[in-house]
Amino acid sequence: MRRIGKGCFSYVVGSGGEAAVIDPSVSPAVYTEIAKRHGWSVRYVLETHIHADHLSRARELARQTGATLLLPSQPRVRFAFTAIADGDHVQLGGASIRALHTPGHTNESTSYVLNETAVFTGDTLFTNGVGRPDLHADPEAARHRAPALFLSLSNLGQLRPEIVVLPAHSAEPIAFDRQPVAARLADVATWLSGWIASESAFVDRDTSNLPPTPPNFVRIVDLNEAGEFPTADPADLEAGANRCAVR
Repeated sequence: MRRIGKGCFSYVVGSGGEAAVIDPSVSPAVYTEIAKRHGWSVRYVLETHIHADHLSRARELARQTGATLLLPSQPRVRFAFTAIADGDHVQLGGASIRALHTPGHTNESTSYVLNETAVFTGDTLFTNGVGRPDLHADPEAARHRAPALFLSLSNLGQLRPEIVVLPAHSAEPIAFDRQPVAARLADVATWLSGWIASESAFVDRDTSNLPPTPPNFVRIVDLNEAGEFPTADPADLEAGANRCAVR
C-alpha cells in the first residue's frame, strides 16, 4: 500500500487464509477490505519501529480485527502489545516471518524476513538511501545510534542477494504508476557497499547529511508511544514529507 504524499509504504502478506499487516499508515478499513477481497483474516499486525513521521494505525487495526499486535521489544510504548525479538518467527499459514533486529534509526528498529525471499526493512534501509539516526534523539544520541545502524546495514547485506528489499518509505518522490518500490538486495548493494566500507566514514556521512526533521514529529512520536489517535482530522498533524532517509 502506498500513501501518496507521505511516501509511506505498508504491506499485507497473506497465506493459508491468514494475513499480516506491516506498518499500517492508512485507515484500518483499507487493510480489512484487502483481506476480505482475498479471503484472508488478519491474524497479525506488525510494526518495524515507533514511527515519527505518521500516526500508527496498528493498535486500532488490531483492535478491530482481533489480531495480535506485534511490536519490537522496547520500553517506549504505554499500551499492551506482544513483544517480538531478534530471531523470533511468526507462522502465517504456509509462510514464515523472521524478526531481525536492525537498530540505528531507532533502538528498537526491526526488519522482517519473509520466507528468506523478501525483507521488510522499515526505516533502516531504503532502495536508494539509509535511515537517519537523529529523530527523537539529541546529537550525542544520534552519533551513538549511527554505529548501530552501520552494523544493521552490514547484517542486512549478508542476506541472500536475490532477496527483495521492501522499505517503509521512499527516499524520494514517487510516480503515480502503481508499481511497487522494491529492489533486489544485490542491486541495493551496488551503492550500499560504498556507505558501509568504513564505520567512521559512515557515522560522519549519516550524521552530517541530515534532511530537515519531519513536521510535528515530537507530537507524533508522543501519540504513537501512547497508542492514541486524535479525534480531529490528522491531516494537518501529518502534513509534509516523511524525511526519514539520508541519501
